[in-house]
Amino acid sequence: MREITKFYIDGQWVEPTELNLIDVINPATEKSAGQVALGTAADVDAAVAAAKRAFTTWGVTSVEERTAVLNAIVAEYQKRMDDLAAAVTEEMGAPAGLSKAAQVPIGLGHLMTAAATLPTYSFGEDRGSHRIVKEPVGVCGFITPWNWPLNQVMCKLAPALATGCTVVLKPSEIAPFSAAIVAEIMDAAGVPAGVFNLVNGDGPGVGVALSSHPDVDMISFTGSTRAGIEVAKNAAPSVKRVAQELGGKSPNIILDDEDFAKNVAGGIATMMLNSGQSCNAPSRMLVPHSRLDEVAEIATATGANLTVGDPNSSVQLGPVVSEAQFEKIQGLIERAIDEGANAVIGGAGRPDGLETGFYVKPTVFTNVTNDMEIARTEVFGPVLVVIGYDSIDEAIKIANDTEYGLAGYVSGKDLDEVRRIGGAIRAGSISLNGAQVDPAAPFGGYKKSGNGREWGGDYGFEDFLEVKSLLGYSA
Repeated sequence: MREITKFYIDGQWVEPTELNLIDVINPATEKSAGQVALGTAADVDAAVAAAKRAFTTWGVTSVEERTAVLNAIVAEYQKRMDDLAAAVTEEMGAPAGLSKAAQVPIGLGHLMTAAATLPTYSFGEDRGSHRIVKEPVGVCGFITPWNWPLNQVMCKLAPALATGCTVVLKPSEIAPFSAAIVAEIMDAAGVPAGVFNLVNGDGPGVGVALSSHPDVDMISFTGSTRAGIEVAKNAAPSVKRVAQELGGKSPNIILDDEDFAKNVAGGIATMMLNSGQSCNAPSRMLVPHSRLDEVAEIATATGANLTVGDPNSSVQLGPVVSEAQFEKIQGLIERAIDEGANAVIGGAGRPDGLETGFYVKPTVFTNVTNDMEIARTEVFGPVLVVIGYDSIDEAIKIANDTEYGLAGYVSGKDLDEVRRIGGAIRAGSISLNGAQVDPAAPFGGYKKSGNGREWGGDYGFEDFLEVKSLLGYSA
């Protein structure tokens, strides 16, 4: 049983102002895996004050000093990769293989990208007689989710530290174990006191206090669009910078060519990764109407090879994160069936033999139109909808007919056509022919999928910098 009863503030583990513990539920067993203390506005005040004090010195450190700290963090992170992987599997149910191969390494990737980018990044330039400089924005509040916990912490933390900002982190109270290890890593790496602070808590108790705090200069949030809107409202009175990475309902356009079967199977497998709990999941597959029957056959064959079960065994899918998430997904599946969608694999209920744990059947729906709830709502589970198109122009129109714009996918033999279609999709990150995510590429959304860009080295730095003009600098 893990017990996280203290917060990391000003370089030390401190008692909360009020002790209020909640259970952290292991989604595979439905039993408590430990407890975490929930913070209050008073705890946020203490953490923000520490970050504000630390900013006076950290914000003016040299590039060389910050690079050395980032490299020290990388070294300590590498020592704790097994611990981090075990924590992620326990707190949110990712299969152990996925935790070791992706969940933990992606966080390391962001750290290493920032450390490599920083030494050559330009924080100033001369334009005529003027000097344009980039300075750290200040104290940053981070509110991060449970689905890729280390990815979302590190893609914010690495560029913030690189640019000279200080941080107060509120990780998800559903999955706080890995974030506590991150705090231990920061401490072991010698990150100066107050530069990194951790306060656990829920949205009402800590999230609101952090996003509305007058001494927080920037809030960076990853989560649902609904919650992101509330964060922005809370931040508005203090006119702080708000960066958001929100929901998605990403299209996957598959062209009618000889690689069709491979691309359909690949799209299904990508959708089911992390039990579908990825904001950029390719959850709407667009295929030619004439090949819908073939898609059903491919889905049936692909589904037969998808294993669901104990995340500590060799399976492709573990449980979804919580009972609330399980019930939401079940409701969407049931309403899709009522609306006329055809589940060629999966459907409502748990997989056979899994009566305990928040397990969802990998589900693929055909006979779906883009106006159905299942095609418009972010399910955040292993549920794929297949939609037919008669022309590429129609496919692009369907792809863009969504309030979201986080990601898109295009697959086909004709690379020029694939590139053209990718350019026409209104989303921030487009994967062509199965290209994998890259920490060196910027990530973020259009429309209700958010604003700003994370990842990507220099692109990730930009959100954490203010731009100042020094007029007459060289006069």
